[in-house]
Amino acid sequence: MSDDKQLKQAVLDELQWEPSVNAAHIGVTAKSGVVTLMGHVGTFPEKFAAEKATRRVKDVKAVAEEIAVQLPSCVRYGDEEIASAAVNRLKWDSSVPVDTVKVKVEKGRVTLTGEVDWHYQQQAAVDDVRSILGVVGLSNDITIKPRPNTSEIRHNILVALDRAWFDPASITVTAQGGKVNLTGSVESWYEREEASAAAWAAPGTTSVNNKITVA
Repeated sequence: MSDDKQLKQAVLDELQWEPSVNAAHIGVTAKSGVVTLMGHVGTFPEKFAAEKATRRVKDVKAVAEEIAVQLPSCVRYGDEEIASAAVNRLKWDSSVPVDTVKVKVEKGRVTLTGEVDWHYQQQAAVDDVRSILGVVGLSNDITIKPRPNTSEIRHNILVALDRAWFDPASITVTAQGGKVNLTGSVESWYEREEASAAAWAAPGTTSVNNKITVA
């Protein structure tokens, strides 16, 4: 019990420390390393920042995020305005290939669809739209274009992990076509995210199922 209380307090302290988050309306519970965030924030980027800050805390093994976005009463943008802003953001981002990502907005919730060549292009589109004022939710349905030769994906990921000082014995990589599965155990969320990044960077990767646990 004391460990749960200490973890809860550590998360609360980290949320207070993060300048992009107003922690006044965020509640936290912790049980066996699983942290639940509740309450509400004023913008979607603030919601994302609260989750990211929580994952930075040592001993956090998983995050259940139940924060609602409650826009200030003075901020009321229609779906058409949000969609127009999203299209313009994507148009001006050189990381996102022209006309590859489509935007749908319903009651402030944005859905992105389309097909790109690389995960970084997919992530750039998500980052572009996430910060638009008026967005209250975001679904990323953009897919990665499959490649004909995927036989070397597992080997390439293992080599990349080895370059990044991961212990080969701590992570298991399997790949079927472009679908990559990661299992094993690491010491922090940072290491878990780095393993995902390495997997996404391999040519031919179309999805990453990261089941690595944080010890």
